[in-house]
Amino acid sequence: MPGPLTSLKVLDFSTLLPGPYASMLLADLGAEVLRVESPTRPDMVRHIPPADGTTSAAHAQLNRNKRSLALDLKKPRTQEVIHRLVADFDIVLEQFRPGVMDRLGVGYDALREHNPALIYCAITGYGQSGPYRNRAGHDINYLALSGISDASRRRGAAPVPWGIQVADVAGGAHHAVMAILAAVVHRQHSGEGQYLDVSMTDAVFAMQAVSGSSVLSGGEPPAAESWQLNGGSFYDFYGTQDGRWFSVGSLEPQFLQRLLAVLELEPPKGLSAHNVESQQCLKRTIRNRFLERTHAEWCEAFKEVDACVEPMLSFEEAQEHPQLKSRALVVEVPDSVGTTRQQLATPLRFSQTPPHYRHTGGPVGEHTVKVLLGLGYTDEKIQELLKDKAAHQSS
Repeated sequence: MPGPLTSLKVLDFSTLLPGPYASMLLADLGAEVLRVESPTRPDMVRHIPPADGTTSAAHAQLNRNKRSLALDLKKPRTQEVIHRLVADFDIVLEQFRPGVMDRLGVGYDALREHNPALIYCAITGYGQSGPYRNRAGHDINYLALSGISDASRRRGAAPVPWGIQVADVAGGAHHAVMAILAAVVHRQHSGEGQYLDVSMTDAVFAMQAVSGSSVLSGGEPPAAESWQLNGGSFYDFYGTQDGRWFSVGSLEPQFLQRLLAVLELEPPKGLSAHNVESQQCLKRTIRNRFLERTHAEWCEAFKEVDACVEPMLSFEEAQEHPQLKSRALVVEVPDSVGTTRQQLATPLRFSQTPPHYRHTGGPVGEHTVKVLLGLGYTDEKIQELLKDKAAHQSS
């Protein structure tokens, strides 16, 4: 059964993580994705270890199910290639700083002349307007400016970099996919294409729906360990006797009752979500109790208890956890040399149109000649583009 997005064609100019992750999701769900890569400045994701010189595990994952066309967009002759391509595509995805695509002659205004119904999505750190529109940034910067990093640390302690790129993936990639699919629905009814401005900083700022709405209504700002969900209550991590950790999220009365039963504890007097002293008292008691046993012992104690209490696992342990294994979140994907690679699956589930994993990402320009032939270029013209280094075909 074809994926749910098999009718969509995406021309992807993005690099690094946000755009490629977004187009990977679209490709896994059936969209035809053609990635336009630079032959002179390859995506640095290709060099994240382990890498073999042409690609890396991360690049092979992010470029799954996509074709690769290598063009040097600084060469004027490539504009014609892009103009021919875009006439047959639904969506353009790019991740340059504002104005870069315009200077290259392949911005939204130029491309919609060749395809008025085009949906053009630009992912940037700070958006297409405002004083920071041309400023460089990375995930850590967007989380810092949005207020999230300040509220996600221990009181009086330094913030730490997160283990995943929250602004890149949740802020950039996921919001881009939502915006693109919303624009597709709009176009189905109106025939209109449009320009989508996705700012990673905007997105993570807006993700503070609970704490942010409280501040906007006159509540206290979410400082470190100041409210129920950021360490201000017993909702927290607790160390075990052998240096491991457990997560405790037993906020609801029924879950708290089961937690205390396993720990053989009595709730402190006056315990409530708004009584800071009672919350901290319970927190100290839970902390001391967890230190009395090992990680394995607490795993066994909570194994059959539905109390929102789970061990903190490494990636290797999570991969082998029976829940994640049962959900088939690691899949075998064919590569270009006739073998397969293990990769993370798309976490979306469809009863009728499941994702398909056709092939991993490959070398830069793996499909350049085939794409150009499909556009009607003759062998002679293709050789001219290759000789001029406007295009590149991997060997």
